[in-house]
Amino acid sequence: MQAAIRQYLIITGNYWTFTLTDGALRMLVVLHFYQLGYSPLAIALLFIFYEFFGVVTNLVGGYLGAHMGLNRTMNIGLFLQIVALGMLAVPAAMLTVPWVMAAQALSGIAKDLNKMSAKSGIKLLVPGSEQGRLYRWVALLTGSKNTLKGVGFFLGGALLMLVGFRGAVLVMGGVLLLVWMASLVLLSRELGKSKARPKFTDLFSKSPAINVLSFARMFLFGARDVWFVVALPVYLHTAFGWDFWKVGGFMAVWVIGYGAVQAVAPTFTRRSSTTTRGPAVLWAALLTGIPALIALGLGTGLPAQAIVVGGLLLFGAVFAVNSSLHSYLIVSLARADGVSLDVGFYYMSNAMGRLIGTVLSGWIYQAFGLEACLWLSSLMLLMATLGVSRLRPEPARAAGYS
Repeated sequence: MQAAIRQYLIITGNYWTFTLTDGALRMLVVLHFYQLGYSPLAIALLFIFYEFFGVVTNLVGGYLGAHMGLNRTMNIGLFLQIVALGMLAVPAAMLTVPWVMAAQALSGIAKDLNKMSAKSGIKLLVPGSEQGRLYRWVALLTGSKNTLKGVGFFLGGALLMLVGFRGAVLVMGGVLLLVWMASLVLLSRELGKSKARPKFTDLFSKSPAINVLSFARMFLFGARDVWFVVALPVYLHTAFGWDFWKVGGFMAVWVIGYGAVQAVAPTFTRRSSTTTRGPAVLWAALLTGIPALIALGLGTGLPAQAIVVGGLLLFGAVFAVNSSLHSYLIVSLARADGVSLDVGFYYMSNAMGRLIGTVLSGWIYQAFGLEACLWLSSLMLLMATLGVSRLRPEPARAAGYS
């Protein structure tokens, strides 16, 4: 048990540091390029490769994790993020759209290799009979990660004001280099390597439960990002006149709170078994109406700041519980041998949802405004609710591959 806890702490530390730089980098790119005169849609397009390669990485990364071991995929992810940050540290004249998109592509690969490795690794550190501990560990990992992503948002805005774009990416790259070097030494070399030899066809899940959960996850995260990624920070800056410190700080506080709720979700939700869809359906249904209520509130003439801020806080709390339940269910449902294949497939759907949401966030906001983004968010959440409602009990899955 002590060895398992030690590995859990190393995985969590890697994930925390990576997430801090990832959150800061996203805020840096949004604010810096908006400051340079880019439109919301153009900023969204900068993230297309980030999200697209996240889809590819989660699918192929699960296969690589089963073959190579999760320690290698996690360390490769850390290294690629260092390279991506280095690419953005070039002189300002070289920061063309294709160059930034290429750097974002590397960052997207890095992020999803890191996340897939961390989530899969937890499954292997907890005995199958201890589902309560598995839920708590997954919730703590996921919640703490999102809390640090929020700190990263604030860090990104602060570093942009203090040392500029180039100075910020150099500082983050240096810190991540130290973490990568420590991870090469400390992380178990056999973590997650499959005893069987997975075939390429094993990339695609054959479990109805995982397919249904992946469908719901795609719409769940698409519904968040369709208004949160580009539309919201630009709206806060233009409609309310908030400066970059305030935008970055507010979104940081939101994500920190969101992560805190995720981390403690097991204390106020029934521990869902892998055969129970009730709690996931309930919390998804509760979330569905919130963006629509915010949109309706904006049309009433009431103070817009109170409606957006209050609505966003409520949305974040309920969304956090949904995300925590989903994260537990996928880790619990995944095969023990070659867990990265199932987790990778699931997070491929997560990345697809983010990709769709990111593109729509820039396009819908630029064409129709924030209210349209919110209505579309509710529609996507309805699809997520319908999806998770189809989750059915199924027999235990075989450990090997057919």
